[in-house]
Amino acid sequence: MSTQTELATAPGWTGAEQVEVLTFELNGELFALHAVGVQEIMDLTPETVVPGAGAFAGAVINFRGKVIPLADLRVAFGLERNAPTIDSRIVVIEIELSGEPTLVGLRTDKVHEVTTLARADSEAPPSVGMRWRPEFIQCLVKRDGEFIVVPDLQTIFNQQQDARQPVTSATRH
Repeated sequence: MSTQTELATAPGWTGAEQVEVLTFELNGELFALHAVGVQEIMDLTPETVVPGAGAFAGAVINFRGKVIPLADLRVAFGLERNAPTIDSRIVVIEIELSGEPTLVGLRTDKVHEVTTLARADSEAPPSVGMRWRPEFIQCLVKRDGEFIVVPDLQTIFNQQQDARQPVTSATRH
């Protein structure tokens, strides 16, 4: 994305001057997800490794009696995997994959808060000088002297899904 107009049409910003987000931490970096897609914040739960699955979504968990994939955004952003701590949480989101609403768990190091971000404080990621792939970032939002990364989950999941087997109907609801 390169303009404020494109940001305005991104999911969550559609015509709104502000958007509610859930902020969380990965390897000391602050990220935000549009709160409307968050289903639940869970303590860590036992996970089952899926043989042959990629590192991005290599395990599944039980969420309210359903088996859902557990994804790690660190893999997409090339961050080092940390051992879970007492603050680690799983954020369950709903995202559209292959045209179907799909529940997915996201590993986080720490969940911070639900807050409101102003579109006026957002900007597209720079095309150079970033350590992350700019297409994986919807926008950066400056708040209190720091940047909050709003990942483009649709692009991340679509790319990861293209690289592995299709999600089974058991993960959809």
